[in-house]
Amino acid sequence: MRRPRTMRPNIVTEAGLPTRVNQWWENIPFFTSAVVIVCGAIYFVCLLVGYDSFSEICFLPSAVVSRFQVYRIYTAILFHGSLLHVLFNMMALVPLGSELERIMGSVRLLYVTILLATSNAIIHVFIALLVAYNPILTNGYLMNECAIGFSGVLFSMIVIETSLSGVQSRSVFGLFNVPAKWYAFFLLVVFQLLMQNVSLLGHLSGIVSGFAYTFGLFNFLIPGTSFYSSIEASSWLSSCVRRPKFIVCTGGNPSGYIPTNTSSYSTTSGIFSGNIWRNLSSLMPQREVSTQPQSVEDSRFPGRGRTLAAAQGQNASGFHPDSNLQARLLEDNSPNHLSDPAILSTRHPVDNVATTGAAVPHHEGAVVSEEEIKKLIAMGFDRTQVEVALAAADGDLNVAVEILMSQQG
Repeated sequence: MRRPRTMRPNIVTEAGLPTRVNQWWENIPFFTSAVVIVCGAIYFVCLLVGYDSFSEICFLPSAVVSRFQVYRIYTAILFHGSLLHVLFNMMALVPLGSELERIMGSVRLLYVTILLATSNAIIHVFIALLVAYNPILTNGYLMNECAIGFSGVLFSMIVIETSLSGVQSRSVFGLFNVPAKWYAFFLLVVFQLLMQNVSLLGHLSGIVSGFAYTFGLFNFLIPGTSFYSSIEASSWLSSCVRRPKFIVCTGGNPSGYIPTNTSSYSTTSGIFSGNIWRNLSSLMPQREVSTQPQSVEDSRFPGRGRTLAAAQGQNASGFHPDSNLQARLLEDNSPNHLSDPAILSTRHPVDNVATTGAAVPHHEGAVVSEEEIKKLIAMGFDRTQVEVALAAADGDLNVAVEILMSQQG
């Protein structure tokens, strides 16, 4: 007689701390993790060699103006004065930078970071000069203030992320809620009250720069997608692009920049041309393509990122091949086209498209208000196209925006 085989019990074990840390690190995109490594390495090297005099590399308005030491604009953001300084800044960068990088792509976020650092410095110098040489009350303190740290860029990112989220209020450390548009200013006041040696002007310049970016004042400086794609295709960057954590530009927001409040009639020229309505469309929550299944998508950070680890031929927008119905819908400018039984019978597949690992809410039978239609028209779409797209999407604004954007691409 055969002895019954002993069954091994099902043992469920939790991942250890090293595994959790490794998983957390692997989920941080390429550029964001690179900034964390560079800033951390610079701090520890300075700690080992005993370098604690930052007068040669800090952002000093008097040195920038009188001796034209513009390198200080970029060296200042990489150096930090203490362990808590670099730790807090990098902890704030990881969630902000990761989600913006998934929306914009790694190369684009690098460009935007350089742009924000430069604009922060220009605003910083301008205010310092205005305070030092105004005819009413002069004070030269700001011209000789030595500032270091990545927090100025972080305040710009906070403004941009708040604009992307579309929320009406934000919680300040879980203590109280403030209007979203004043969130960055409340953080500025809190940090000034709780911490010592905090650069008020450096943080304020970051906030102003962030608002200037979201309102489209830097649009003429933002290249189109082809600019970033050409950089990604270059041989000197090929080793970076092949890494799974690298997010290509085509996987991010299809516009050259993220949401602004610029009028749809504004124009740009040359290689920096772009459609303003594509900026406004990013205010709508969008679906994220991920190589790992996720049950819940963070609604605070809408966007679609694609890494090179994804399957080849996968569309970054996540549309099913049958979604070519969009093209047929938008080719016909006649509203009567909606009465076509073939279209009416295939509206649900369009409404049910989904990206890998992201659950998309449906709004079947939703009634679209005239205000929402006008919002899409303000993005630069034709009213007939808007109505057709909304009908095809069963009133889902997110799907309608994606349908309209796919035709413009």
